[in-house]
Amino acid sequence: MGGLLPAALAERLLSLCRQPLGSLWASLTGLLCWMRAAFLGLGAEEARPRGRGDPWGGTQEEEEEEEEEEGEGALPLIPTSVNYHFTRQCNYQCGFCFHTAKTSFVLPLEEAKRGLQLLREAGMEKINFSGGEPFIHDRGRYLGELVRFCKAELGLPSVSIVSNGSLVRERWFKDYGDYLDILAISCDSFEEQVNVLIGRGQGKKNHVENLQKLRMWCKDYRVAFKINSVINRFNVEEDMNEQIRALNPVRWKVFQCLLIEGENSGQDALREAERFVISDEEFEEFLERHKDVPCLVPESNQKMKDSYLILDEYMRFLNCRHGRKDPSKSILDVGVEEAIQFSGFDEKMFLKRGGKYVWSKADLKLDW
Repeated sequence: MGGLLPAALAERLLSLCRQPLGSLWASLTGLLCWMRAAFLGLGAEEARPRGRGDPWGGTQEEEEEEEEEEGEGALPLIPTSVNYHFTRQCNYQCGFCFHTAKTSFVLPLEEAKRGLQLLREAGMEKINFSGGEPFIHDRGRYLGELVRFCKAELGLPSVSIVSNGSLVRERWFKDYGDYLDILAISCDSFEEQVNVLIGRGQGKKNHVENLQKLRMWCKDYRVAFKINSVINRFNVEEDMNEQIRALNPVRWKVFQCLLIEGENSGQDALREAERFVISDEEFEEFLERHKDVPCLVPESNQKMKDSYLILDEYMRFLNCRHGRKDPSKSILDVGVEEAIQFSGFDEKMFLKRGGKYVWSKADLKLDW
């Protein structure tokens, strides 16, 4: 790793020079956090012992060594990539949804910006806005202002959105497209009747036809286009090779249907996703059938569960380690460093699953 540090440092300094003055302090703070983690972590990439309850885990001997060193200071978790589910409201009824409409709460815009500023100062490089359906609130204007703030004022290298696409209008691209790096559209099937069975049906609107229109807008307004698919009981036998190749997204993220207690499984859940669940073997068969698609990025339940930093509508980190979503205190109340300790985040798995990739559209080789 030592030989790679000068190049990596030079890359970050170059990125810093491109950012607006308004975000300079936040950028410098993030750079210092990265340098501290990088230099102190030399030689420890392969085996990095941590204490009990830490997401890295470790053997008993390693935990005892860590306890002996207690008081010398541990490296803080850095929120490099954050998924902010700022709303739980949605116009679809996907049967396997694991972030359901338990509340209608949305933070005031200025409070949300304050939280994003705190995350940037703690080292955030990428923000992904999700829901629920992020375009549902305030006709997409709230989302657009957050996107603009993160790119223009915070100078984030990557700003992305995950949406079902049904509420996106071309006007939004005209107003905010310059500030968005990636738009990910959820599409689980290229057969409309299957989408209806899953819960993505919306009257006369055709989910697949809308996907084609969004692909065109992304090209016209220079936004990287991505597709997310949840593989479940209703689409596990489908062959999507031809359609994905034709759409040519920068990434095709393929998830295995996941159960989360209290969200899509259990007594207090708003969904009953058990009928959508597939086995690991069935998921692997789907991946094998699509292995020649260059943009395929598979994520099994094992990879997905603890490798995302998830913020809910109150800006609380959600810990999914025990098969449910246990919230931390809000970063608006206790700060990022304290709240993130309760996130259950597995940084090692985040890196292993390829969570860090070329995620700025300025660095992507796209067809525009």
